[in-house]
Amino acid sequence: MSASIEIRNVTKRYGGLTVLEDISLSIAAGEFVVFLGPSGCGKSTLLRMVAGLEALDGGTIDLGGTRIDTLPPGKRGVAMVFQSYALYPHMTVAQNMGFGLENIGMAREDIARRVTAAADVLEIAHLLDRKPAKLSGGQRQRVAIGRAIVKEPKAFLFDEPLSNLDAALRGRTRLELAQLHARLGSTMIFVTHDQVEAMTLADRIVVMHNRRIEQIGTPMEIYRRPATRFVAGFVGTPAISILGVKAAELGPRGLTVDLGSAGVLQTRLQLPVAVPAAGGLEIGIRPEDVTVVPPGGDGIPARAEVVEHLGERTLVYARLPDGQQITAEADGRSTLRAGTEVKLRLDPDALHLFAADGRAFHVDAGGYDG
Repeated sequence: MSASIEIRNVTKRYGGLTVLEDISLSIAAGEFVVFLGPSGCGKSTLLRMVAGLEALDGGTIDLGGTRIDTLPPGKRGVAMVFQSYALYPHMTVAQNMGFGLENIGMAREDIARRVTAAADVLEIAHLLDRKPAKLSGGQRQRVAIGRAIVKEPKAFLFDEPLSNLDAALRGRTRLELAQLHARLGSTMIFVTHDQVEAMTLADRIVVMHNRRIEQIGTPMEIYRRPATRFVAGFVGTPAISILGVKAAELGPRGLTVDLGSAGVLQTRLQLPVAVPAAGGLEIGIRPEDVTVVPPGGDGIPARAEVVEHLGERTLVYARLPDGQQITAEADGRSTLRAGTEVKLRLDPDALHLFAADGRAFHVDAGGYDG
């Protein structure tokens, strides 16, 4: 069972501090949506408001067409998985998973049926008689998820559930969560500050910053067409390179930008009338769109300060003659070393233009898009 979620004009304040301001968002039934953003942006608060653990100071929340923000948490039809597993140490896995159902007076045979079914989905049936002390971190997290599954909710809410796992286990558990969503087809909201989790799990990402939503889109829309400078800088590893524009001129072919020591580039970027072609403009470019030119080739001069040999690719953190930093990508078999003088080539069709107010403008295969 799954249901749509409609968040309308939601506001949250703590005293005189506003932490969420006029948030509106529609989530389709069966969709996996990730709330992504830095600490303090309000993403967990918004999740807790859906769960009923925080009161609204304005707006409404509907689940499956029914308003739920006036209902107590247990009546909302959602189940939450917390960052901490919160398992009872004296209970077995089966008892932990079924405890919430016991509290509402469900028959024992029905509880057993749901627990067994959830354990099969999560592949922990062989652990049902164990206590939490005998489980690994990943197994404990699956038990916590199982405790949510047995409630047969209309929506699952995950509040940074992988934060307590080591790197290798986080990767495996991400895969298991994706597989779980595919099997259940349930509506899921997942909160994280980790962009890798967001990019690999989400149908759509909601990027949050400074009390509001910066952008909503698929992972590749967020990555390739960031709506703002903040989104461009927050999503992507290594981070996007930002270069100051010394001068810009708009011609029939697009915007020509003077990047100082990075040279003058002719782009297909356009600017709306409301944005002047000078003053506070910046260019952003992803590392994969900056290539190290083979010896003897033409390009922008730079000095490689740090070189990371990663096997499948080599990352080059370089500095331009005017002191600006830029990250480039070279072949995985590169023998380039730190301190080497290199030449770089920027893909003019992969540039992102940022206005002084942070708005972004892009070029794609279909032409200009702002």
